[in-house]
Amino acid sequence: MANKETATLKKEMTFTISKLAGKFGLSRSTLLYYDAQGLLSPAGHQQGEYRIYGEYEFKRLERICMYRDAGISLKAIKKILDIPDTDFTEILSKRFEELNKEMRKLQDQQKIIADLLQNQKLLKKPKKMNKQMWSSILKASGLSEEGMRNWHITFEKEAPEQHKVFLQYLQISDDEIELIKSWAVDPSTNP
Repeated sequence: MANKETATLKKEMTFTISKLAGKFGLSRSTLLYYDAQGLLSPAGHQQGEYRIYGEYEFKRLERICMYRDAGISLKAIKKILDIPDTDFTEILSKRFEELNKEMRKLQDQQKIIADLLQNQKLLKKPKKMNKQMWSSILKASGLSEEGMRNWHITFEKEAPEQHKVFLQYLQISDDEIELIKSWAVDPSTNP
């Protein structure tokens, strides 16, 4: 970078990559990744190839962080920031609907746990839990067949190894375990 450009950057608010990352509670590697993705590039470089970020990049990173906190994908954020005619309300509406679905799943899981806590007699039976007992507990908690299937899909996506251990604990055959686990990959698989 020419000395004149460096002098101009010094007059403005400037940050090294580490200082800018620190201001936002991010790692240096996150900013390097954002640069590689074309999301946030430095304003220039000082001697020794130090990346320098100015006020524009600071404000852009504020917006990136705001959208990330809302759960917007980096690809969508880049589109919002770089393409002036992007309808960001459509992107935000889509994320809002995704959040609604996630909240419904969490509420369903919360209801199941609350019902299970109320039905502790079923859980404290001395015999070992099996598929039939577990299904009857879920049905008594008000969960439909589709709800149980969705419960398994969520469990598989969130914690596949623990899901398998749980299914083995219920004494389900290996073939049926593979079928249940496949629901998360292809929900159209027949139960």
